[in-house]
Amino acid sequence: MQLKSGEILNNSELSNSFKCGTQGGMRKSNQTNSLVLISNHLKSLYDDRWIDDIFHYTGMGTQGEQSLEFMQNKTLAQSKKINISIYLFEVFEDKKYTYIGEVELADSPYQEIQPDSNAQDRHVWVFPLKLKNTVVVPIDDKIYKSLEKRKQKQVKSLSLDELRNRAAKSRKSAGKRPIISTQYERDPIISEYTKRKANGICQLCNEKAPFFNSKNEPYLETHHVVWLSKGGKDTINNTVALCPNCHRKMHILNLDSDIKYLLNKLVNETIR
Repeated sequence: MQLKSGEILNNSELSNSFKCGTQGGMRKSNQTNSLVLISNHLKSLYDDRWIDDIFHYTGMGTQGEQSLEFMQNKTLAQSKKINISIYLFEVFEDKKYTYIGEVELADSPYQEIQPDSNAQDRHVWVFPLKLKNTVVVPIDDKIYKSLEKRKQKQVKSLSLDELRNRAAKSRKSAGKRPIISTQYERDPIISEYTKRKANGICQLCNEKAPFFNSKNEPYLETHHVVWLSKGGKDTINNTVALCPNCHRKMHILNLDSDIKYLLNKLVNETIR
């Protein structure tokens, strides 16, 4: 079956395409001589990640030490020798399997410490994989941010001791992959007018800008009270100048009381 990178399948379609099972993250098919690898970023306890163009995929085994002789760990470790095709999928949204492409081992498997399903430290096998005939599939910025929030929520449940233990044993290199983001074109006239009119005073907390930029101008950031992504207009009647702290507050909390306060301030300025 000819799949394109970025194409999304459901579980049944994936199983039918490769003649493999419907369960697990490593699905071997003798009928198609293939091994399907699934990295589920929503549910998996494994620390799979892209670093540049190499995908570091954690092997099978949710409890205790992992073994290279265990089931599909062995298949993947010997994939070049036995000449089996390997296909990678990633899951960013529930029940949606994004096809990344055909991959192969980029280097020898290596070990690192990751917690098992009982939160006990153990050695896992990590397989460095590279795409054979395509480039890394970028994911949408909204999906990426949703994954980040999910991870942040998960670590909130850990105690300080657990966090310290995990941090001490965490990998040193950060994962990296391309992201697609939608950028709105903002009128620089509107932005400059809004900041000039504020005269160095944050329009939410009414305090002076916290510092001056390299041009000795008070540093404020423009903010659309009704977000552009929610249908707000890029006009002087919807744009305010905020200090960095208040700007982050609006993007994180976006309290109704603050929105009402800023809109009333804009209305009063227009009347004057």
